[in-house]
Amino acid sequence: MSAMWPYVVAFVCGAAIGSFLNVCIHRLPRHESVVWPGSHCPACNHPIAFYDNIPLLSYLWLKGRCRACRVRIPLRYPIVESANGTGYALILWQFGPGAPALVYAVLFSALLVITYIDLSHQIIPNVITLPGITLGLLCAATILPVKLLDSVLGALLGYGIPWGLANAYLLLRGRQGMGLGDAKLLAMIGAFLGWKPMLLTVMVGSAVGSVVGLVLIALKRVRRDQYLPFGPFLALGAIVSLFFHHAVLSWYLGLLAAAP
Repeated sequence: MSAMWPYVVAFVCGAAIGSFLNVCIHRLPRHESVVWPGSHCPACNHPIAFYDNIPLLSYLWLKGRCRACRVRIPLRYPIVESANGTGYALILWQFGPGAPALVYAVLFSALLVITYIDLSHQIIPNVITLPGITLGLLCAATILPVKLLDSVLGALLGYGIPWGLANAYLLLRGRQGMGLGDAKLLAMIGAFLGWKPMLLTVMVGSAVGSVVGLVLIALKRVRRDQYLPFGPFLALGAIVSLFFHHAVLSWYLGLLAAAP
């Protein structure tokens, strides 16, 4: 049982930080400060007491409703808290205690915030991606198991590939196909992970995005010409790359070696 305690602590810390991530998800698209004022109900502006702001537990205790106005609290709140906690525990399990795990935890949280903001508002905030690119490059130069050259190439290719596709689509179809927010997000992912995991991110994100898009079209939930936010799929691809890029690369090279 004692061997589980580090992961329990990582989960609790991740859930607590997830509570702050919910503040970021709500306020950043509205260009509001994430520090001031303190936590309050978006519906009635009633300040939230500390005992009503305990990750996961308070949601259950309040039965998913604001104590003051009884408006339903979005399910996003416990989902983000539990997802961030689970992510931190998995990062600790995969990379062990140390500075790289802390950096990857920051990346995971940033991807989580970007996913929900892009789904809700179809924007990817520069306030996350631009500092993220810088942080990724600095960490690659110091503490991450990624060569600085790989990090630089990852950032350049990460921005250049979507930028080129967006401009080609604009020339061919006369309208924007991919926003530069996606390019900045992919540059941030490349800065943290390097160019090979960045390419895997694109492959996974494109594959999953295509399948989801076709399913939604078949179910008539979206139109063929309707924009589908790509940021969440890139975030998913980045998480897959973070945990599995070595295994996927080894598998792919094995296929190439076995080919006649």
